[in-house]
Amino acid sequence: MRILILGYIIRGPIGGMTWHHLQYVVGLKKLGHDVYFLEDSGDTLYSCYDPVRHVTDTDASYGLKYAEGVFRNVGLEDRWCYFDAHSNCWKGPLKNSIKEKISNAEVLINLSCSNTPREWFAKIPKRILIDTDPVFTQIRNLTEKNRNELSLSHNAFFTFGENFGKQGCGIPDDGFPWIPTRQPVVIDMWKVTQERPAADWTTVMQWDSYQPGLYNKTEFGMKSLSFRKFMNIPEFIQDEHFELALGGEHAPVEELKSNGWKIINSLDITQTPESYVKYIHESKGEWSVAKDGYVKSLSGWFSERSTCYLACGKPVILQDTGFSSIFPTGKGIFAFDDMEGIKEAVNIIKGDYHFQCTQARNLANELFDSDMVLNNILNSIS
Repeated sequence: MRILILGYIIRGPIGGMTWHHLQYVVGLKKLGHDVYFLEDSGDTLYSCYDPVRHVTDTDASYGLKYAEGVFRNVGLEDRWCYFDAHSNCWKGPLKNSIKEKISNAEVLINLSCSNTPREWFAKIPKRILIDTDPVFTQIRNLTEKNRNELSLSHNAFFTFGENFGKQGCGIPDDGFPWIPTRQPVVIDMWKVTQERPAADWTTVMQWDSYQPGLYNKTEFGMKSLSFRKFMNIPEFIQDEHFELALGGEHAPVEELKSNGWKIINSLDITQTPESYVKYIHESKGEWSVAKDGYVKSLSGWFSERSTCYLACGKPVILQDTGFSSIFPTGKGIFAFDDMEGIKEAVNIIKGDYHFQCTQARNLANELFDSDMVLNNILNSIS
């Protein structure tokens, strides 16, 4: 089939986010489909994305150059295009043939609700919305007219909130028929490197991504709220080392350092997809909290970043969002609710690090292989 992927690479030229999108594009191409990546500037204006990249809606020059290198490196240099609404023109290698690509497309996949619906997509038979931010997406659909209209422009709906509709799950029902899905991983693109039992536990995180969601007098917060319970982990588990590749202007860097955390700027290790992978390869494994909203709602969400750690053969210790009722835990993947749960996971992994690394890679293949995940999506809409 001819499939168009709508994503967020030119406007968000960050290594981890790029991998999130590439797994879909490369994975569908691997399955034999005729796949193209498209992105839209949107109609609104905002200030600089960050002081290093200087990405703005009206000047996408950095992002376009970044995308050119990204798609060339995966053999898709002629399969992407960017619509600049501010100059009303397409940019990129498909700019002269994009109308034909769109008019003959059979499937549209809008990743992370990140693109403006345009009239030229309306005649594509299957228009898929993939929600990677459960709870917050549903609250926006219920409280924001523009977001609800964006969702209504699609006719198939998938969510990383795999517990949606199950007993005990607190994701609000916004009236859309959400089907569970998860991050696909193109296993062949990820190498397992030398095991590093003496390295740091790491993660890449944003302290506050946006304002908390509020629904029915319940606040659903960011990672900053989740993290407070675990601020003194380095003191509690003194024979291990923990590092945060941290972003966010309100992150309490000095407080974290005083509690024993190693802190580096997340922008330093997310310059490219390759630098992002290098950081994972040099880690012992991943330790991370989840957004308070994911945890509070028992959404079942599992991080696309964590799937990259698993694919590299790195064990993962994650705050439980309800995914422990979906995935096997205790081998390769560990779920925690409190400090003792973290300590127990660390000790189990330390007891047979080689085994846990092997299990991590096996779980990436068993649970997130792109062939399985993407075929499940396409079979659901056939």
